[in-house]
Amino acid sequence: MRSCNLKTTIHFEGNSLSRLATLDYKKVFIIADPFVVSSDLIKSVTKHLDASQIEYAIYSDVVPDPPIEKVVAGVAALVREMSPCIIAVGGGSAIDLAKCVRLFAHNLHPDYLPHFIAIPTTSGTGSEVTSFAVVTDTHKNIKHALIDDILLPNEAILDVEMVKSVPASIAADTGMDVMAHAIEAYVSTEADYFSDMYAEKATSLCKHYLVRSYNYPKTHENKAREKMHIASCLAGLAFNAVSLGICHSIAHQLGAQFHIPHGRANAIVLPNVILFNSGIGEHTFVLENPSPCVSKYANMSRRIGLVGYDDIACVKALAYFIRAMQVEMSMPVHVRDVVPKISFEEFELKLDAMAEAALLDRCTATNPRVPTKADIIKILRDSW
Repeated sequence: MRSCNLKTTIHFEGNSLSRLATLDYKKVFIIADPFVVSSDLIKSVTKHLDASQIEYAIYSDVVPDPPIEKVVAGVAALVREMSPCIIAVGGGSAIDLAKCVRLFAHNLHPDYLPHFIAIPTTSGTGSEVTSFAVVTDTHKNIKHALIDDILLPNEAILDVEMVKSVPASIAADTGMDVMAHAIEAYVSTEADYFSDMYAEKATSLCKHYLVRSYNYPKTHENKAREKMHIASCLAGLAFNAVSLGICHSIAHQLGAQFHIPHGRANAIVLPNVILFNSGIGEHTFVLENPSPCVSKYANMSRRIGLVGYDDIACVKALAYFIRAMQVEMSMPVHVRDVVPKISFEEFELKLDAMAEAALLDRCTATNPRVPTKADIIKILRDSW
């Protein structure tokens, strides 16, 4: 028997931030990105709390890829307040920090588990509807993926007002993260009818609206930003149910070792992973015993309107389309383009450790093709 549980209440469209004015709590603890505070975007949240005379404390000691030390500091701050509600406002790092702070505060005080509301300000991680979080061990340069039901927010608020100011380059990075989430969930070994439904819709929205969202600073097309915000959430629902694959396992290592933004790392690696999982090379025209993931990739390719005369052609079309989207959004397509100060020799020295860590990553377990260490190293080299 299998189950599909949707535990997060999602508020979207139509001034959804107004939900905050109806909270039944007298005080809340807000964990927010520093930019959200300095840019006054936080006022879009606090004005509703002020209107209902709800007290709040704002904690903004948030950095990208939250390290363990920041989690410890956040737990101490939350425990001092013991607020009955936490609101996370920001990108994946702020929401992941809030998740971990809540989890470890609960571990210290088992009777304390505050209500948790996530308000994303980027459209990429889907963290507002997942029981996943990533923390960084800065001493070992390793990212750890945590999975626990307590990490799952009780509510998510998707309001387009919170993503209008996102720069084009960030919209590209986070949007490609959405694409990677959806495609990896679609071919996960745990994929089912429900996860497929979310993954297909998320990928379709990316195909039609990601580049348009990237162009928002020029066009001011609210619809594109709103659709990508929904796509991010749908992809989050998909991978929260069935996990991901080695694209993320490898991207986690590229982020830990070279501080490459997560969505950008995923975008660089994803086409190579699609071809590896499918067993398809540049000159492949026949597969004698194709993996089941070949037909799934091909089906996804057709669903988003890509044309190919057979499954192999459709899989290639999907991989090449992802590359084309990157080029259209002026994204780097190789690791060397992101870290120009790193030589190939320096990169080579990291391959062994990155491959070993990727094999141990929790996302690897549901990859449709079981990789070896040599496979991971080849994908990394192909991505260089």
